Amino acid sequence: MVDDSDLKPWTRAMLVGSVLEPYISDYRSRLIKRRYAATTQRGYLYCVGHFARWLTAEKIGLDGINEVAGGRFVAEHLPLCACPHPVRRDPREIKAALSHLYEVLRASAPVATHSADHIRSELSSFDRYMDATCGLAAKTRYHRVLILTRFLTSRFGSDPITTSAITAADVQQFVLGGHAPYSAGTVSVMADAVRCYLRFRELAGDSIGTLGATIPRPAHWRLATLPEVLSDAEIQQLLDSFDGSFPSARRAYAMVRCLTDLGLRASEVIHLRLDDIDWHAGTLRLTKGKSRRADVLPLPAETGREIADYLRIERPPTANRAVFVRHIAPYDEPIGIGVLQIAVNKAYRRCGWKRSGVHILRHSVASRLLRHGTPLKEIADVLRHRSLNTTAIYAKVDTGRLFAVALPWPGRTS
Repeated sequence: MVDDSDLKPWTRAMLVGSVLEPYISDYRSRLIKRRYAATTQRGYLYCVGHFARWLTAEKIGLDGINEVAGGRFVAEHLPLCACPHPVRRDPREIKAALSHLYEVLRASAPVATHSADHIRSELSSFDRYMDATCGLAAKTRYHRVLILTRFLTSRFGSDPITTSAITAADVQQFVLGGHAPYSAGTVSVMADAVRCYLRFRELAGDSIGTLGATIPRPAHWRLATLPEVLSDAEIQQLLDSFDGSFPSARRAYAMVRCLTDLGLRASEVIHLRLDDIDWHAGTLRLTKGKSRRADVLPLPAETGREIADYLRIERPPTANRAVFVRHIAPYDEPIGIGVLQIAVNKAYRRCGWKRSGVHILRHSVASRLLRHGTPLKEIADVLRHRSLNTTAIYAKVDTGRLFAVALPWPGRTS
């Protein structure tokens, strides 16, 4: 039962009798445990009540509540919404509220967010394959399972999964988006997921024939452009923009020092743990890189000093062992990659630049080493590349040396 006395009667009425009613108590407990403010809790419950009303109108049961349904709610219902106050219509707030709902449903009623048993079993095996064989990150595996849930459910429903029954037309229609064509980026994501699944079935003994070759590939000219990099002066300007005049400035500065001094990936920064830093030896251990191996890097004195200042002065009390943790609810959790991306993009704007993206800083580290005459093999070691071919991409940014070896254009007079 919904017994939250501080809810508006109309919101409580939306929840009572809905498919979400049995889960509201767990939902509220989740928010309280993560130390959300009371006003935020009420706002999220208003969002969930709004979603529950839409689910009832659309006759969607528990088995249909997932990110796809939430996306439909935001994209289709909100622009035309005429529901009365106090429903919330901010897409960002609704997405945040629903993200907690999905987790509650997964924990309390797994069947609510998955398809039939045979599909769930198949995708569990697929997830283990992506983890153990492909070494994919949890977030990548999660999204690919979501995509394959849609594909297998639409193709087989309650029927047994038979790889030989999948046709080229099935694959192409799903990857391209059918009557509502996807963008090139979305097509690439969908194609990668389906291609990975077909490899999984082939390794399991199924014959997929030429089916993999029929998966659409959006046009993409790899290495056609120069990687964007910052000069030494621009790096200094970026670092100088962290003047402590905004919230969580020490955390942002320490993270950016990790990017500009060590060339870490964004995922490596947010996954740093207190146990990874050896203060006496002055080293940093990375254990969650793409290669699934542990790498030990020297920790520059300035970088270590900024991390230490953050830990002593700004980091809130928490039992979480992550170095960089959240400063607002939900507390006691490590930051997500979006926090780092926002910190970097805001620094760009303070410098007056129209740039975006964290990886520019990793490119800049490689470019700086290259300008100082560092061999490609040593650059590969710093960036932890397994292949020199990957590091060779950065050779393109040394335009001075490229101009020296470039042949004159045919017919040019000078």
